[in-house]
Amino acid sequence: MSTIKRNLVANFAANAWMAVVSLVLVPLYIRFMGIEAYGLMGVYGTLQALASLLDMGLSTTMGREMARLSTRQESACEARNLVRTLETIYWAVAVLIGIVVMALVPVLAQYWITTVHLSRVTVQQAVFLIGIVMLFQWPFSFYASGLMGLQRQILLGAVNAGVATLRGIGAVLILWLVSPTVQAFFGWQIAISITSTILVALLLWHSLPRSAVTPTFQIGQLKRVWRFAAGISAVSVLGLALLQTDKIVLSKILTLEKFGYYTLAASVSANLYMIVKSVYSVVFPRCTQLVTAADQEGLKRFYHRSSEVMSVLLLPMVVVLALFSREILLVWIGNSEIAANTCWLLTLLVIGAGLHGLAHIPWAVQLAHGWTKLGFYQNLAAVFMLVPLIIVLAYRYGAIGAAAMWVVVNLGTLVIGQQVMHRRLLRDELRRWYLADVGQPALAALIVAGVGRLLIHGNIPRLLLLLFLVIVSGCTLVAAAFTVPAVRVWVLLQLKKRRAPSMTSCNSSKTDAGINTASGIE
Repeated sequence: MSTIKRNLVANFAANAWMAVVSLVLVPLYIRFMGIEAYGLMGVYGTLQALASLLDMGLSTTMGREMARLSTRQESACEARNLVRTLETIYWAVAVLIGIVVMALVPVLAQYWITTVHLSRVTVQQAVFLIGIVMLFQWPFSFYASGLMGLQRQILLGAVNAGVATLRGIGAVLILWLVSPTVQAFFGWQIAISITSTILVALLLWHSLPRSAVTPTFQIGQLKRVWRFAAGISAVSVLGLALLQTDKIVLSKILTLEKFGYYTLAASVSANLYMIVKSVYSVVFPRCTQLVTAADQEGLKRFYHRSSEVMSVLLLPMVVVLALFSREILLVWIGNSEIAANTCWLLTLLVIGAGLHGLAHIPWAVQLAHGWTKLGFYQNLAAVFMLVPLIIVLAYRYGAIGAAAMWVVVNLGTLVIGQQVMHRRLLRDELRRWYLADVGQPALAALIVAGVGRLLIHGNIPRLLLLLFLVIVSGCTLVAAAFTVPAVRVWVLLQLKKRRAPSMTSCNSSKTDAGINTASGIE
């Protein structure tokens, strides 16, 4: 368990740093390039999401197989052959993605992206550079999944934090000192993508168990994992429809400026996934190992403990961001117009992201069992029923309508999906998951943050507002944490440890005094 705790702390620290870097630098991006050019970041994110269809479940398969094979000492040759096989496929797909995006530059710039101030040539150049970025960035997730499966989260966290820092700070310096253009921005992203992907590939190969046999591409490795990969791929295709329909539709019907507001709100809510990834990347490999060892009781304990950790880390941020969205944007961006146009979008997207994040621990258990059917049918039903509604609401109500449906989709998934899962896996554990693992931290966070919301009224100076938000966030986190038994026990132990030395000191002083007194009497 100590390894798991270290990995979790390292993951959380790295992802928290990445979130801070992102949040600090976004206002600078907007200042140098403008909100319309920043909207191209949303286009980049949407293209990346569409390209994820071509992952075909290979990155998740990679992580699961590395975790499974890590329990067998004799599997070094098999593990290295699997990496070489999937690596070859992944790079071929990366080249295909880059070529397709660059070939579609005229179409995307002419018929998809609507601009007001940016010229068509600028948009074309930006999209062309995005294609190159995607070519070299695409294999990064594959190698990262391998490192996570091998429980090398500390190493991966350090790489992610370093790359994010160089990517963000370097981009700001380029915009400031070289050229405040979107072309310069994506040019720097190309350089960082090449460097980071080569680095993480070398680290994965170095972390693999040694073998005297040279790794080779083997069709047999694909035959062994294709069922699981196909299941993940099917789930991913449908999940993409749920996750990206709003962005695809909005990027078409909104001007780039209005889409920039939506992109800004989405970028804030996306930082919540830093927490989700921190926990999930540790939980999934460990669940796989417990399932492989047929340790059902250990799996139950780990499932609830992991769900508690996810709730305590995630829900306080969700509640604070949702209740104080306008104030947070005002403190962060410093622009009342941007805050007014973005706050309700942020509230809805944050709630949706929080509900989606809570489902990741149950999903890790399903993948550890190799069970992908529930995710597939769940997403299939959601696509057929809800995606048409998202499209209709997006066209009728714009960004607000699409963001609202994102909440509905994830609420339905969290309620219905967990009912079905716990009838097959971890039976009789659903009530505890709802009430204790999720319900208690959520209620505590809502009460504390709600009181804080009632205390804010009128115009407050920006610095004082920041201090207030920090205090409310801290109190909300503490309140949620104290609903978890493990946290309460740990705090009590720390208090006892602090009291013990002082009590020992007092007893020692009394003893010394008694000896001195006795000596004096004698």
